[in-house]
Amino acid sequence: MDYKLILKDIKAGKFEKIYFLHGEEPYFIDLISNAVEANALQEHERDFNQSILYAQETDAIALLGEINAFPMMAERRLVILKEAQYFKDIEALEKYFEQPADTTIFVICYKHKTYDARKKSMKAAAKNGLVFKSDKVREYQLADWINAHVKSIGYEITSKASMLLTEFIGNDLSRIVNEIEKLTILVQKGTTINDVHIEENIGVSKDYNVFELTNAIQTRDTLKSFKIVRYFENNPKAADITVVISNLFRLFSNIMRIHFLPNKSREAVAQALGVHPFVAGELLNARTNFDPRKLASNIETLHEFDLKAKGVGNSSASQGELMREMIFKLLH
Repeated sequence: MDYKLILKDIKAGKFEKIYFLHGEEPYFIDLISNAVEANALQEHERDFNQSILYAQETDAIALLGEINAFPMMAERRLVILKEAQYFKDIEALEKYFEQPADTTIFVICYKHKTYDARKKSMKAAAKNGLVFKSDKVREYQLADWINAHVKSIGYEITSKASMLLTEFIGNDLSRIVNEIEKLTILVQKGTTINDVHIEENIGVSKDYNVFELTNAIQTRDTLKSFKIVRYFENNPKAADITVVISNLFRLFSNIMRIHFLPNKSREAVAQALGVHPFVAGELLNARTNFDPRKLASNIETLHEFDLKAKGVGNSSASQGELMREMIFKLLH
């Protein structure tokens, strides 16, 4: 079930007896759990009818006592088990899942990994409540997810700005949302967020970042590449060499795949690589700058410098020095 539909039901006062929230993406788990907490009880009902427990500080007996207790001067009770991935007795809850209390809303927040769907407890929870698997948003979907989120709160965002956020923060939805929330305090509603807003308020340079370096290399712009690397050398917090290597590896791997695709239309490339059509077009242009032999050599170079960055075969060179040498080899 889509998390938006779950949130819609919660806000409309339609609650499940059990919410078993599990998966690798904590953002959606928090979103649903917080929505239940905000809507299940009135403010005056919470003192006696709301229990928020942490898995490492409770056991099955104490938890069962909470979820089986009767509400006091209220229609229902709310019990939230946080950090449930550390709770060792989830299977001990199977009987409760089979016959959950009619007057309790029980929320299980099992983060950073999935719970085995074959377990009897999970099947019982799905039968008598709601099981939600919170998957990570894939990297190629992040820009679209950011666009949709920004639009949902009354703003627009340029493609470059969303790319900058993706490159700077990575696949961490909570951090992305937090940074966007900071911007909304400073930028008037209805504004289109651009790369200047990102640079001035989040601390990502619109001209000197991993995204721009990757773009300069794929167009074989040597001067721009070394300007950015020099900026990184003078501003070590701007980019880590392992992040640069990861992005360049993805770039060269995608270009190599394009060389051997039978259909090289932008739409076919976008589908094959799982990237946005705009990115597919950029990669198609980059294909003319790197033949398969050079791409294979570059991937070998990235592996070499990944080891050096981790101290293998390198005892004294700084990240900046390694980056300069690496970029030289990639472009020559």
